[in-house]
This record gives sequence, structure tokens and C-alpha cells, in this order.
Amino acid sequence: MKHNAVTKAATLGEGISGVSSEELSLINAYTRKTLGADEVYAFTVILCDNDVDRDGERFTVESLFELEKLFVGKTGIFDHDPSAKNQTARIFSCAVENVPERITATGDEYFCLKARAYIPRTEDNRAVIEAIDSGILKEVSVGCAVEETVCSICGEELARCPHKKGERYGGKLCCGELTRPFDAYEFSFVAVPAQKQAGVTKSLKRKENDMETILKALEEKQGFTLSGSDCEKLLGYIGSLKQSAKDGIYYRDSLTAEVLRLSAAVQPDISRNTMESVTKAMSVAQLKEFKTAFEKQKQKTYAPAPQLAGVKEKTGTERFGQFTI
Repeated sequence: MKHNAVTKAATLGEGISGVSSEELSLINAYTRKTLGADEVYAFTVILCDNDVDRDGERFTVESLFELEKLFVGKTGIFDHDPSAKNQTARIFSCAVENVPERITATGDEYFCLKARAYIPRTEDNRAVIEAIDSGILKEVSVGCAVEETVCSICGEELARCPHKKGERYGGKLCCGELTRPFDAYEFSFVAVPAQKQAGVTKSLKRKENDMETILKALEEKQGFTLSGSDCEKLLGYIGSLKQSAKDGIYYRDSLTAEVLRLSAAVQPDISRNTMESVTKAMSVAQLKEFKTAFEKQKQKTYAPAPQLAGVKEKTGTERFGQFTI
């Protein structure tokens, strides 16, 4: 981000390097041996803020407070190179601060995440400490991971949003808001902050989309980036639709054949060609209705006669004949 710069402490605390006894206690929580104030060099660094960066994105104030906890204990390296030999400093405390006299590009109050970090005073680190003191090592950027980036205009996930970063809508600047950070990796000294790698390194953890969300985005013709899992879900959904279509075709064909068979029995004056033409325009519900009606008509027409019929005597009484088998 723009203002990720190493800053000098307003006042120096106790000890040769400006480390107070309280800070020294925090530092020694990370060391294997107890270090004295003259054995460490401490400095203040602004890690990130809620202003809009060169990528058209910013952390929300809520995100800064979450990062405040995540960055404690993280290391300082060079150019985001995660090599172990590249570790130079370590953060031992963090705090979100408000700068009342300053506002962001979006017109909001300015907040920044300010950290205190330390470097052991060794011969190998002498050049680094001198570079910080002389202002050569000044700009930094951070590496962290957030759950999602939302649009500052509508609050929807930026990947599906119709708004564009950098444009204004109703006088309000559109930017991506980095929300719900869940991990912090490191902060880096960067040589050329004007380049893109000097900005905040973001790792976006995509939330899982359900099929309803994916279909809604497609129906509304929104820009939509499919993840690997989204593609699998969509392909699975399409596969199930294809199978349902096959089953539906088979059921309709069977139902049509039954209607044609019954029609030939109860409506012999209607030709098969005519019925076939009629059934093609019918819905499944209509075919079922015709089938039910034809079945009832067939039952009435071809009702079976009883094998034993009553025979009335001249007296008016009824007796049943006997059959010898």
C-alpha cells in the first residue's frame, strides 16, 4: 500500500536502542536467550492502512483490527522472499491508530496498523540497521490472506460485481475492500515501492459457492469467475440435468405409446397418424389425463359379463342354475 513506511518513534524509551523494559520483555518472549536493551535495535513500521492502494483496494478498519492480532510475532524479510536466511526482523507488538488530521481517498477517517519490530544488534545486521537509520530502507509491504474482496459500492463480492474499481458511482469511489483476514505471513522491505510488488501481497481464499449462487450469477448475466470447485459443481449439475432429460424423454415416450394403444381401442375412428400428431403437442400432464380417461372408457366398454346369471322362476323367485364340470 502507499504509506507502508518505516517511521521513527516519537520518543525513545529506556535503553541505548530506545527499547523500554516492557518492550524488552515482549522481545525476549521470542528469544532463546535473554537479550539486553543494548543487544537489540527496535523500530516502528506502518504495515498497512484503510486508504485505497495502487491496486484500487483497501483494508477495512475492522480488518486492520483483526490484522493487529495476526501480525504479532511475524518476521520481516526482503522483497517477499520467504527464505529462512532472508529473515531480518520480528514484530513484537501491533496497534491500530487513528490519524485525525488525515482522510482517505474515499473521504473516511484514516487508520493505520503500526507495529514495533526488532533486529538483533550483530555484525551481520549492522548494514541493515544503518540502512534503516539513514532512510535507505524505508518502504515496506505486507503479506496476508483475506476471505474475500467486496465492492465498496454494493457490498457484493468484487468478482461478481458490475462496478469497476477506480470509477465513481453517485460521487462515491469504487474500490475493493479486503475483509475478514485469516492469516498474516510477513512484512517486507521493498526496494522500489512504485512497482506493483511493493503493494500489499494478498492471498484470497475463495468461499465455496453453492449451485444456487452460481446459477443466480449466470441468470443475472454478471461477470463471474469460476473456481475449480465451482466448475466441478456446475458440471455435476449439468450432468444430472442431462440424466433427468433422458429419463424424462423415456417416460414421455412410454406414456405416448400407452395413449396411442388405448386410443386405438376406445376411439377406433381416429387414425393413429392423427393421434400421433395430437400427442406431440401435449404436455406430460395432458398425456396422463388422456391415458386416465381412455382407461376409464375402456373399462366401461369392455366390462366383463358374470359367468353365473340369476334365472327367475315364473313365481318371481330367483334361483341359480347349476353347472356340472
